[in-house]
Amino acid sequence: MASSIVLLLLFFFFLSSPITSFLTEKKTFIFRIDSGLKPSVFSTHYHWYSSEFTEGPRILHLYDTVFHGFSATVTPDDAEILRNHPAVLAVFEDRRRELHTTRSPQFLGLRNQKGLWSNSDYGSDVIIGVLDTGIWPERRSFSDLNLGPIPKRWRGVCQTGARFETRNCNRKIVGARFFAKGQQAAMIGGINKTVEFLSPRDADGHGTHTASTAAGRQAFRASMAGYASGVAKGVAPKARIAVYKVCWKESGCLDSDILAAFDAAVSDGVDIISISIGGGDGIASPYYLDPIAIGSYGAASMGVFVSSSAGNEGPNGMSVTNLAPWVTTVGAGTIDRDFPADVILGDGHRLPGVSLYSGVPLNGRMFPVVYPGKTGMLAASLCMENSLDLKLVRGKIVICDRGSNPRAAKGMVVKKAGGVGMILANSVSNGEGLVGDAHLIPACNVGSSAGDRIKAYASTHPNPIATIDFRGTVIGVKPAPVVASFSGRGPNGLNPEILKPDLIAPGVNILAAWTDAVGPTGLVSDSRKTEFNILSGTSMACPHVSGAAALLKSAHPDWSPAAVRSAMMTTASLVDNSNRSLIDESTGKHSTPYDFGSGHLNLGRAIDPGLVYDITNDDYIAFLCSISYETKTIQIITRTPVRCPRRKPLPENLNYPSITALFPTSNRGSLSKTLFRTVTNVGQSEAVYRARIESPRGVTVTVKPSRLVFTSAVKKRSYAVTVTVDTKNLVLGESGAAFGSVTWSDGGRHVVRSSVVVTQIYPL
Repeated sequence: MASSIVLLLLFFFFLSSPITSFLTEKKTFIFRIDSGLKPSVFSTHYHWYSSEFTEGPRILHLYDTVFHGFSATVTPDDAEILRNHPAVLAVFEDRRRELHTTRSPQFLGLRNQKGLWSNSDYGSDVIIGVLDTGIWPERRSFSDLNLGPIPKRWRGVCQTGARFETRNCNRKIVGARFFAKGQQAAMIGGINKTVEFLSPRDADGHGTHTASTAAGRQAFRASMAGYASGVAKGVAPKARIAVYKVCWKESGCLDSDILAAFDAAVSDGVDIISISIGGGDGIASPYYLDPIAIGSYGAASMGVFVSSSAGNEGPNGMSVTNLAPWVTTVGAGTIDRDFPADVILGDGHRLPGVSLYSGVPLNGRMFPVVYPGKTGMLAASLCMENSLDLKLVRGKIVICDRGSNPRAAKGMVVKKAGGVGMILANSVSNGEGLVGDAHLIPACNVGSSAGDRIKAYASTHPNPIATIDFRGTVIGVKPAPVVASFSGRGPNGLNPEILKPDLIAPGVNILAAWTDAVGPTGLVSDSRKTEFNILSGTSMACPHVSGAAALLKSAHPDWSPAAVRSAMMTTASLVDNSNRSLIDESTGKHSTPYDFGSGHLNLGRAIDPGLVYDITNDDYIAFLCSISYETKTIQIITRTPVRCPRRKPLPENLNYPSITALFPTSNRGSLSKTLFRTVTNVGQSEAVYRARIESPRGVTVTVKPSRLVFTSAVKKRSYAVTVTVDTKNLVLGESGAAFGSVTWSDGGRHVVRSSVVVTQIYPL
């Protein structure tokens, strides 16, 4: 009876609201539907959606695992009409996302036949779903030699297409899919098949690189044109890979396709989802309007660990992306390997830089050096296409400013204009952070201060000359890790009560497998082929954590996604290989938790953290209630109806491994706030932990009880953290916050540390 009434209401709704906007340009929209309102007359949700909401052929994706609803091409007017439908919880326009673009496993503390690699059998029973640009399956990194059978729980498929056959899947690449319907609907003429493969095959290289970083097999004699030579191996070399191609070479990644991939990955049976994708506009969407947040909640609620990149908009504050508390957000740090190249000026000064140039070296020969930017033309200073004066640059080394166009593309502009080399100078915003590029002409990337020094020399010396000395690969660099200048920074722009990023991992100059479709620079003009490539970005850091999660999940199959994240966060390193505090690459000064979260991933300790901060689905729902989301809004994220507690919770009380206390700026004097946490003992059953407090200046932090006793019968203990600030004496750093810590120790090897952040907020 009830379903008949709903159907009758729908009938009158559509009679009174005819969809007739045929002349308006159609766009793709994602519709979140209350699936519980499906009339019983419809046998499936697809029949309901296609009959009552839109015509069948216009539906692109049907979502039914992490999200209930569909995506379809309709006019904006039609979308607005459907927004008022009683079964529609939310409507959002399809949004374009961007990719956030060896030795690193050893740098994380992994060693052959020891520790976590040994205890987890290298992750052989874990399946990592990689949402990216696809895969180049023939690479040695994806061999299934000596791998056991595919886990029986796997339900995925090997989707065929252009240059991708069933045989391209194996016991390593256990499944592969591609998602192009959103792209096809958004692009006139569809995907450009002259530069892309309408299949899981990777035409870009990014997906191949991230997949092999997370789970690449051991490959001997690996290098990129002689750089970083040695054995390449992913973090979890025996973990299985499931490929979900959602990003395309010329058009990026669309939310409708990403959400469909989340849906498929969870349904297929992955254990880990690795997604090095995020918004590039610097604007954080609310969780209920962010398909990555929605899809990852659905995954996490079903026990799937989701790691994501923090974005590459650093060192600007509040630049971190992928902010949902059920996602592990990963920033980038350096490793102890570098590719130095020095600029040698005619006055004898040697200025350090980096380069991956592998062509004919300059061999000490000096050339005239020129800075096109001295003319005041911005395009020329950036070495944009067709911006250089051929008479000015021919036969010279050209100084180009970083920004606007790809770094390696600037070198091609110089080469076409007749230049013999390039010095790529960081801007002030980039600071001293450097990444290597496989330039097509002799070129070197230098920091902001070195760039200024070279420009001053070129503009004041009567006969400025220079050369570039390429020094190859150097290992054992100190200090390392250093927080990468580009890595997305806190505070959290949506909810500052949750510290983001969560941690950092290797993300600078990472060697991993590469596609055969493009050269190492990705430029059309780059015809070189390479089995491996060296890339930098939080895109490279994210799969390190994905692989780490696979190892931890294999060693501790009963751990929840939150427990896995907690193990990594509370054991993260806060010092570099010089045993000094982590520094910020962009400034050379000490970094803060807004830069590195809880610290740098340390897998040697994460396998046995002692205590973990676990979080349930109910905890996440309470958090969403605490930030004033209405129950219908929360249902957009959770799929099912929810109830909020009568007493509104505090968002700071989410059982997160870090602790943030916010205080209003309007008050003067002493203010206090008490927050609560619960820890679960995952170490030896009989244990006693004692608290150690590090309070920021002008802040008093106390913990009650200060001693936690665990037995075989008592595995969980709660404690209260009271933060008291003296607003007259509170000292906030340049970031606008003060930092401390709460650490629990059993007196042995277990040291469980939580960052404490104290900051002030302006009242609304």
